[in-house]
Amino acid sequence: MLSTKDIVLSALFAAIVAALGLLPPIPLGFLPVPITAQTLGVMLAGALLGPKRAAVALGVFVLLVAAGLPLLAGGRGGIGVFLGPTGGFVLAFPLAAAAVGFLTERFDGAGRPLVLFAACVLGGIGVVYAIGIPWLALVGGLDPMKAATGSMAFVPGDVIKAGVAAFVAAGVRRAHPTLLARG
Repeated sequence: MLSTKDIVLSALFAAIVAALGLLPPIPLGFLPVPITAQTLGVMLAGALLGPKRAAVALGVFVLLVAAGLPLLAGGRGGIGVFLGPTGGFVLAFPLAAAAVGFLTERFDGAGRPLVLFAACVLGGIGVVYAIGIPWLALVGGLDPMKAATGSMAFVPGDVIKAGVAAFVAAGVRRAHPTLLARG
């Protein structure tokens, strides 16, 4: 059962991910998947909300996109997004946020930036790539190795986003240790 606080925090982070979609996507000429800032929100949700609330936040976000709201970078939304080459990356958002939240709770009760960074890389980047790359290969008609190799262009930016998420999450946890407490 979700408390009022859980619902409010989940809605807040769904809105944060949507707001990050206002930043224009950066297209890559060799892949039909743009660089966006929205995975930063996925990692932040996991690092600050824990697995359950983070999964709810990004689940709500994905449902709103499916309902047609133009919340993805570049103003995209609707079921068609999930049927295209970027669909797997977006569908991975709730699982990635939950994975970051799980790793954060399991290994970092104190908000240590390096542990938060590792959780963001493994849970955030790892899960999004593990689902998004095979989807890209399947739907985009690409050789799986070409899809994986091409997706490596995202790694530097995603590592930077993981660092930012870890830094921000550590700061929020230090400044407001009870703000995000369960219950």
